[in-house]
Amino acid sequence: MSALRLPRPSVRTRKGVRTTAIAVAALAVLTASRAPETVSGGTEHRAAPAADQDGPAWTGSATPGAETPGDGSYHTELPPLVSPDLPASVRLPAAYAAQSGIPATVLRAYRAAETAVARTDPRCRLPWELLAAIGKVESGHAGGGAVTADGTTRGRITGPALDGHGFALIRDSDGGSLDGDTVYDRAVGPMQFLPSTWHHWGADGNRDGVRDPSNVFDAALAAGHYLCAGSRDLSRAGDLDAAVLGYNHSDAYLRTVRQWFAFYRTGAHTVP
Repeated sequence: MSALRLPRPSVRTRKGVRTTAIAVAALAVLTASRAPETVSGGTEHRAAPAADQDGPAWTGSATPGAETPGDGSYHTELPPLVSPDLPASVRLPAAYAAQSGIPATVLRAYRAAETAVARTDPRCRLPWELLAAIGKVESGHAGGGAVTADGTTRGRITGPALDGHGFALIRDSDGGSLDGDTVYDRAVGPMQFLPSTWHHWGADGNRDGVRDPSNVFDAALAAGHYLCAGSRDLSRAGDLDAAVLGYNHSDAYLRTVRQWFAFYRTGAHTVP
C-alpha cells in the first residue's frame, strides 16, 4: 500500500468544555465498543501532512475488500468530552449542542440511506449514525450543509491531486468528469469517493436517474453499500471496524470515526 498522509497529530481543545465540571467523562465513555488498537492491519503508515492540509479524503477501493490508497487527510476534530449519562437537570455545555447538529438535508440523506440499505440488505444493520460520522470526518457534512434542495453540493468538493508527492499516485481515470482533474484523480463529493471507486459503487439515492458523487443522497447510499460489502453485520464491533478501515486504512481514522459515531448515537438534531 502506497504511503498516505497522516492526519494532524493534535486535536483542537474545545473552549468551555475543559473548564466545565460536567465535561469530565473520558472518550472511553463515548466509545463503548472495543478499542480500535485491537484491530489488525490499520497501522498509521502515512507521510507527514503539509502544514496547511486539512481536507477531506476517500481511500476506498473499486473492488470489495481490496486496499486502494488515496488521499488520507481528514478532519481530526473530535466531539466534546461529555458523558451521555448526565442527569436531565444538568445543563450541557454549548459545544455539545452545537456539535450534535447536522444540516437538515444532509441528515435526511443519511437516514434515507439507512432505510434503503435496510430494505435491500437487512442483515448488514447499517446505522445512519455511522454515515453521519464518516460524513463529518470526510467533509464536515458537505461543508456545513452547503447543498441545494436536491442534495447536490454548491460547488465541487475535492481532495488534493493524488500525484505521488506525499499521497498515493493515482492517475486520471475519468477524464476529469467527476473531479475536474484530467491528470490525476482526486477524492470527490461529501463522502469523498475516488472516481474509480464511484464507477463501481455509485448509487442513485435521490432517484433522479443520475449517480452523482457530489449529491449527498447518492453519496450516502453508495457509502452505505460499500460499508456493507461482503457479509458484514455492522452491529458487530469487529465488522464495523473492518468496514471503517476499508473506507480509510488508518487506526487514527478509525478512532475519529468511532468517536463521532458514539457521539451521534447519544443524540443529534437538525440545523439549517
